[in-house]
Amino acid sequence: MAAGAPSPGLRCQPRRGAAGAAEPGLPPAAPPPAAGPEGTERRPGIGTGPGNRPRGARPRRHAAVPGAVGRAGARRAVSGRGGPASPRARSTAPAMDSDAARLLDAAEFAAQKHREQRRKDPEGTPFINHPIAVARILACEAGVTDIELLQAALLHDTVEDTDTTFAELEARFGSAVTGLVREVTDDKELPRAERKRLQVERAPGRSPRAKLLQLADKLHNLRDIARCPPAGWSPERVQEYFRWAAQVVSGLRGTSPALEAALERLWGERGAGPALEPAPGPAPGTGGRAGRDSQ
Repeated sequence: MAAGAPSPGLRCQPRRGAAGAAEPGLPPAAPPPAAGPEGTERRPGIGTGPGNRPRGARPRRHAAVPGAVGRAGARRAVSGRGGPASPRARSTAPAMDSDAARLLDAAEFAAQKHREQRRKDPEGTPFINHPIAVARILACEAGVTDIELLQAALLHDTVEDTDTTFAELEARFGSAVTGLVREVTDDKELPRAERKRLQVERAPGRSPRAKLLQLADKLHNLRDIARCPPAGWSPERVQEYFRWAAQVVSGLRGTSPALEAALERLWGERGAGPALEPAPGPAPGTGGRAGRDSQ
């Protein structure tokens, strides 16, 4: 085989000389691409519009269109990553635009106010257990979905047993919730026996929602006393409390069949059924308590 001849079965690539000129016998090379206005390479047959950027050219920044959102911006809007925060995200005030938020706000407020208090049972149960249980009775046993009533249940002892004021409640929770708390709050300036008498006397005139709240309050107190009486309470004193509670509930009848039936069962177990009708005169039981109604 002659020197420099191509091997059989192999195809030789044409060699080019200077400036891309082909050697004799080879087809002429294609001319180099024309330079664009800025010296950039322009590909033949391709325009220079926004969708056909010349190779090597930097992308042009387009003017912002008000209200326009690109693909990346749309992804950020959905995922919540990047981009300017919405007014709600920037706000540091608590968002009370849902029932759950309003209910939890009342629970947190009550927990802070009652944080140093305990019930008078031998176990020293945290006092906050009581308003939470009252709210649960309303929701789970009476079927209450009224958020204002459930908030009032959580807050119903804050004015009576802590340094909370009605003005403070109204500023944070509104007049409707505060009005319910006011209806079931005893005046601590009065003697205990007088406060108990007034509960019996005023029960029939309470609003329907306040009656529901007082029924749930009485039901939880009675269950708690039956389960674990306050330290130092004799069986006679427990029975006395059950009879007084029955007098109060007599003025609340016709409000919640479910709660009234639960109270009837408790009185039946304690033998307090005969005292379901209101009795004249001051109610018995003037001993100490933690929270409402001697318990």
